[in-house]
Parts: sequence; C-alpha cells; structure tokens
Amino acid sequence: MGTKKNIAVVLSGCGVYDGAEIHESVFTMLAIARNGGSYQVFAPDIEQYHVVNHLTGQPVDEKRNVLVEAARIARGDIKPLSEYNPDDFDAIMFPGGFGVAKNFSTFAFDGPDCSVNPEVEKVILDTNKAGKPIGALCISPVVVAKVLEGAEVTIGNDKDTIDALEKMGAKHRFTTHGEVVIDNKYKVATTPCYMLDATIDQIATGAENVVKAVMEMTE
Repeated sequence: MGTKKNIAVVLSGCGVYDGAEIHESVFTMLAIARNGGSYQVFAPDIEQYHVVNHLTGQPVDEKRNVLVEAARIARGDIKPLSEYNPDDFDAIMFPGGFGVAKNFSTFAFDGPDCSVNPEVEKVILDTNKAGKPIGALCISPVVVAKVLEGAEVTIGNDKDTIDALEKMGAKHRFTTHGEVVIDNKYKVATTPCYMLDATIDQIATGAENVVKAVMEMTE
C-alpha cells in the first residue's frame, strides 16, 4: 500500500442529537488505524446550534462549542477546522450525527434550501480541488452533496432525505448496511450507517468499508 495514508476526520460536536455520532466517529478512526493509516481530528470553532440532553432527547438551556465538545471524542488531540490544509492529507472523512445537519449546515431546518457553514464548505471545495477523496457517513453526504453539485451519494433509504437530496441536484442510490456508493467524478464515498435502523456492529462494518473505499481512491 505504499506510504502511510494520513486522513483528516471532521467532527460536528459530541453526541448524536446535537453533534457527531460517537460510534461512527470512533469506528472511522479505528478503521483508518486498522488499515494502516493515521488521522488528525478537526472541528470548527463555533457555537453549537443547541444542546440536547441525550437521556431525555430534549433541548436544554446552555451553550456549548463544537470544537470543545468534539475534543472529548478526540481525547483532546484536535485542531480547529480553520487549520486544515488538503496538501497535508490524503483524504478527509465526515462521520454523521445531527451536528452535521445543525452545526455544519441548516439541513435539519431548511432541507434542500439549507446553507452550509462557510468553513465546512471551504474544506470540501478545497479537498475536491486538490483531487483528494472525501468520505461521508450517515447524514454527512447531504452536506457534501450541497457543496459538490450533482454528486452521487447514499443516505440509505429514507424517503424525505432522498427527496431533499434530489431537489439539491444530487443523485441518490439506495443502500443497505455496510454498502458504499462511490462517485468517481468527485472522488466521494458514502455509506448510510445510522440513517438505517442499524446495530453497532453494522456501523463498524460501514465505517470500515467506507474508509477502505476512500483509501483505495488515494492510490
């Protein structure tokens, strides 16, 4: 496999309801390491849209920072997304979680008419311009598809999300657990993970498969 692949992992906070999905995040990092790569975690230094009590599922009246929260998953070894340079990496990965639809974009509220955080948008565009692959899990493909017009992606089989994707001009492919859709034009690999009714071992398989697909595209 030649030299060791260095992959950026971008997190949207910590916790499925208001940040990055923790299982998808951890399994992405594990899959990179198990496939002979190294990773650096990034997150934008911005305030979360809101904070959700993960026991009750209800929003609470407090403020949290996406970078500070994501640092929990990264064990403190994390950089602000503003420091990301595609020249330093072979690829970039976006785990899912509602933070993608609330902090990285307004997709949770505006659907196909959503806007994308300018820093996140720049990172996707810069990575694509540098010819480096992009991997996206769960709901993250919607943000990639919003930025890279006409991209072919998957979020599994959720009708409302598929409708929104197609309204944005994306091409959607139905998938089940562990399946990966590859857009060769944009070098984008996507997998549905918790967009499906999934078990934790199915998430691990999905993360493994999408990381392998991204690594193959770096060759």
